[in-house]
Amino acid sequence: MDLNAKLAILADAAKYDASCASSGGTRRDSVQGRGVGSNEGVGICHSYAPDGRCISLLKILLTNYCQYDCLYCVNRVSSNVPRARFAIDEVVRLTLDFYRRNCIEGLFLSSGIIRSPDYTMEQVVEVARRLREEHDFRGYIHLKTIPDAAPELLQRAGRYADRLSINIELPTEGSLLSLAPEKDVSAIKRSMARLRVHIDDAKAEARDHQRVDVVSLPNARPARAKAKSFAAAGQSTQMIVGADATDDATILATSAQLYGAYRLKRVYYSAFSPIPDASSSLPLQAPPLVREHRLYQADWLMRFYGFAADEIASPRSGGMLRLEVDPKLAWALAHPEKFPVDLDRAPRELLLRVPGLGVKAVDRLLLARRVRRLRSEDLKRLHVPVQKVLPFVVVTGHRPAKGPDAAQMLATAKPAPLQAALF
Repeated sequence: MDLNAKLAILADAAKYDASCASSGGTRRDSVQGRGVGSNEGVGICHSYAPDGRCISLLKILLTNYCQYDCLYCVNRVSSNVPRARFAIDEVVRLTLDFYRRNCIEGLFLSSGIIRSPDYTMEQVVEVARRLREEHDFRGYIHLKTIPDAAPELLQRAGRYADRLSINIELPTEGSLLSLAPEKDVSAIKRSMARLRVHIDDAKAEARDHQRVDVVSLPNARPARAKAKSFAAAGQSTQMIVGADATDDATILATSAQLYGAYRLKRVYYSAFSPIPDASSSLPLQAPPLVREHRLYQADWLMRFYGFAADEIASPRSGGMLRLEVDPKLAWALAHPEKFPVDLDRAPRELLLRVPGLGVKAVDRLLLARRVRRLRSEDLKRLHVPVQKVLPFVVVTGHRPAKGPDAAQMLATAKPAPLQAALF
């Protein structure tokens, strides 16, 4: 099979891996004429950088053959799909060629399990090693790691990769046992814990180096070698949504536990996609994509807005996020006693719970109110959705007559109907 045919198969097979960010990675470039590529410290894999640029990477599998038979996976051993496998040198050459053509700024590499977890992980790590050591590649590298692989292989992977990820696959141990019995939740979490220890150790070493102030005196001790980086952009994981009956409350509780226990950078949510010759244990239809979107919004609330998982979705309230409105607005409508909020007096924690106010907007409001009282015109200057914010706040010249009207807010939140196209 020629290289183009392999690329078509293995790039398509990688589309189900969701991991599109690289914030926090070690900055590298080749402006001094050394090395190949740069990572610029920004997002990769068709995500958007803070300045709005679209960043892309070469996102492929080393092979789409897998000896495991996970029921939800299109690449499972019993799946009837075309198979292909890259040689290590082919992946290295493709990465460098695509970079030199200005098509990519990094590599995302995953793989099915071939021979054994250790053998597969050795192959994946060797790709990263050759890029870094033999070709001085300085672009972004994200490796999907095999949880059952030997700890020393995971440690080697962190030396070359900016980010590592180990997929938790499904939100509960029971679901994993039912749909992917060959995978072990305990092994996955052990590997996550090992990565956290290595990442924490590397960060501590880097802080120690920053504190060392070498003075240029005859008796001064020599400068120490630069601290070694280990997966500077941290670790992430991916969870499949809709392959089983797990509700959103359980999914968010699992995510909160993963963030707290392993300090993950991201939990990615991937809506289940029906596959050919699927098991009768799987649903016949994919969940609505808006459910995946709402989970990402809820995840953002947990990470940046101070919400607890059970505040956003609770088993007591049915366990599912509302699809017609975003989770923050849903929480506000369920807690009318918290509103309206006085923008001139409320603490930051409460301002972050006002629908329509983001973290940057809240921080700017806090700075502005040190100087004078806030007005509704200030909200317009911040380009926040004023009609969404005003029912929940008190500012100079504006006080809502009563609490937010749920029916009116829901009607406002719904998208306007569009005429269907004729062709």
